[in-house]
Amino acid sequence: MSVGRALVLLLALAACRDDMGEQNKDVAYDPSGVWSDGASTRPRVAGTVTRDAPLRVIALAEPPEVTPALLARGRERFEIFCAPCHGFDGTGDGRVVQRGFPRPPSYLSERLRAAPAAHFLSIIADGFGVMYPYGDRVEPADRWAIVAYIRALQLAGGDAPQPDPARAAVPVETPFPPADEAPE
Repeated sequence: MSVGRALVLLLALAACRDDMGEQNKDVAYDPSGVWSDGASTRPRVAGTVTRDAPLRVIALAEPPEVTPALLARGRERFEIFCAPCHGFDGTGDGRVVQRGFPRPPSYLSERLRAAPAAHFLSIIADGFGVMYPYGDRVEPADRWAIVAYIRALQLAGGDAPQPDPARAAVPVETPFPPADEAPE
């Protein structure tokens, strides 16, 4: 090995240090000499929307009026996001459950019939147990629509009288056969 190559190799090895863990960095709310105002935390850029934007908070504050259009939207969103596990009738026997996923509780149980709407809104947004959070996928207005549809399922399920108006929003038959009857 030539002296030149050895020198280059030695310089390259000397340059390999663990400086990544010892870099200078600003920690939030610590003073800093870098910026003229002396703060390390920078103000938000104009027009930045925070995660808990006021319009989203307002949309979750008050439930909307329950109308046929809201129930229709709720049914559509329920069938997209909820029915795979909770089933089309809300009893917890969705297609995913029929294939081995843990069974969610039935919406027709006394505990969930008595649960406040905020319980469902929170679980839709944040998830619970093995349920994935849908807060970033389901808009607040759609969460309210899903909750309204869940309430319609609860009213129409089980012992509800046949002429109950909630039945108009609830599917009479599921659009798919059970997994054991599905064509191969």
